[in-house]
Amino acid sequence: MLDPERRFHTETGVAAKVAAAIEPVLADLGFRLVRVKVTAQNGTTVQIMAERPDGTMGVEDCEAVSRAVSPALDLADPVPTAYNLEVSSPGIDRPLVRPQDFARWAGYEAKVEMAVPLDGRKRFRGLVRGVEGDTALLEMKDVKEGIEPLARLPLTSIGEARLVLTDDLIRESLRRGKAASGGDPEPDPESDPEDNVVPFKRPPGRRGPSQTKTKE
Repeated sequence: MLDPERRFHTETGVAAKVAAAIEPVLADLGFRLVRVKVTAQNGTTVQIMAERPDGTMGVEDCEAVSRAVSPALDLADPVPTAYNLEVSSPGIDRPLVRPQDFARWAGYEAKVEMAVPLDGRKRFRGLVRGVEGDTALLEMKDVKEGIEPLARLPLTSIGEARLVLTDDLIRESLRRGKAASGGDPEPDPESDPEDNVVPFKRPPGRRGPSQTKTKE
């Protein structure tokens, strides 16, 4: 059986080097690494997605993470070119990256793309029905007669999985966020689910980030 805390999305190349450099730092702060992506946006951008164990991640959390990982990235120097660094929350339509994510978000719709096709099929969409051993359960809608609607997707064969943004998901995400914050006012459901982004700007001649700026 897979470790419920183990991420089954594994980065490669530069992203893997970034993840290796920052994951211990995040763990020391009480955060979990969700995902690292390196894109060609604005030259080169390193996107770090993180969260607390309860799934919350506010702007102040993003700022704390950014301050902590900056020295680690400067020291490890995993990116061979100049880059911009962004730290963000997973968002409401969050990726599902651990076995326990499929249990935590059971009953909500998700899209899954397999890295290794299952019975010749790579894309699945349906209601998350939890996890069974090393298999994610997804109840598909509108399947043809004679086809089993419950797809059993090997976690180690999943390339990417993400919740689908629905009204039910927004309400539940707001409820959980309010409970985790002790009853603070609910955020605006019309806002961008990735508004909690802290981008960095670096001075000329440095590859790593040096200054934080909170997105307005």
